[in-house]
Amino acid sequence: MQATDTAGRSVSGLFGLTAYQWKVFLVTWLGWALDSTDFGLFSFVLRPAVTDLLGGHATPAQIGSVGGYLAMAGLLGWAFGGFLFGIVADYIGRVRTLAISIMVFSVFTACQGFSQTPFQLGLFRFLAGVGTGAEGVVGIALVAEVFAQTNRAKVLGIMMTGGAFGPLIGGQIYNLVGPYGWRSVFFVGIIPALLLLMLRRGVHEPDHFKTVQDRRSSVKAAGRMASDADQAFMRLSFTQLFSKELRFNTGVGLLFCLGTLLSIWTSLIWLPTIQSLMLQKQGIIGAAAIPYVGYGMMLWGIGGILGYGSFGFIADLMGRKPTILFFNVGAIVSGLILYLALKTWDYYPLMLPVFGYFVFGVFSGHAVYLPELFPTHVRATAVSFCNGSGRIITSFGPLVAGLLVVPFGTFNNAAAVMTCFAVLSMIAMLLGRETRDDELPQ
Repeated sequence: MQATDTAGRSVSGLFGLTAYQWKVFLVTWLGWALDSTDFGLFSFVLRPAVTDLLGGHATPAQIGSVGGYLAMAGLLGWAFGGFLFGIVADYIGRVRTLAISIMVFSVFTACQGFSQTPFQLGLFRFLAGVGTGAEGVVGIALVAEVFAQTNRAKVLGIMMTGGAFGPLIGGQIYNLVGPYGWRSVFFVGIIPALLLLMLRRGVHEPDHFKTVQDRRSSVKAAGRMASDADQAFMRLSFTQLFSKELRFNTGVGLLFCLGTLLSIWTSLIWLPTIQSLMLQKQGIIGAAAIPYVGYGMMLWGIGGILGYGSFGFIADLMGRKPTILFFNVGAIVSGLILYLALKTWDYYPLMLPVFGYFVFGVFSGHAVYLPELFPTHVRATAVSFCNGSGRIITSFGPLVAGLLVVPFGTFNNAAAVMTCFAVLSMIAMLLGRETRDDELPQ
């Protein structure tokens, strides 16, 4: 098949993609997968880690409150990292920022294994979250621009499957390393730094960003002779999100992210704990429960892989808005069945892939829909702001769910309530514009 390289020359490539496009796809996909793995390792060891750091004994209420604060610290770090590095990526470039983020989340994930107090664990989770938040938003901007003219939605959706591979890979790590203690699970987190720093060699900035750099250089050279439009172009990218031209799209993007993030993060943090408690009812406890929990999380991840991967194809067929609505409705319905209708763990292997398909799959909309709302020179900032602001608010979700355990009686009830916040994402789609037939804004 024929493809076009970054200089506009016709070249041969597998499935019509150039070697450069393949490398960008593989680096961002693998980065997102290992990013999700590292950040999600916490959910597997939350209960034993909190119990150990609290002296070896902890009540469900203590696990709920301390675990909620620790989860909040990680999400706040994710939000801060997204805010900071999103703006940085719009100035120094996507590739360089991506490399920095990979190093940060890998190193500080491993550091969590050295924690001696809940405060230390929370601090390292915050710092690991800084790198995690940066990697996600920068990778989305990079892939959207590299594949601007080449099946953009489909490629972005497949790239996002890396996020669902996180629980799948994490489940295997937990099965292999979990018996050696919760600290050993975190130590595995250093691997992405070693692997991805080798893979990123030869990955250069996309043409969309190079065009922005050239325009910025021209405006600087013109000085006071620059036009009003050029002067507005040079304003800090963050402030441009609230200009008359972009503020409505910014609001839609924020509401979209807020709904999906609130819906998933309580499950991502508490689902292993919920499974262990369901298994405990059936007399399966301690090390004996580890394979069941790992298996369940892998099934959840497999469902997510299918959801992520199919999103772009459905969005190209039906449109972005109907597809996002479809996934949100599915997340609410399947989540309520999982948490409220099932009374034992026996049927979890059937429902976990279905829930994972919808609750994960809608996040391909972050990669497909958000970049189509904003021009190149503010794209990474916009994606990071919508995700970051959503995560600041969302960071309280697992904490609230943990605190709701006492009045609601179980983690299941609390998680069911939080899943229903996907309705906010549905409202955003009723307000926002359809972008299926639009070119990626320059």
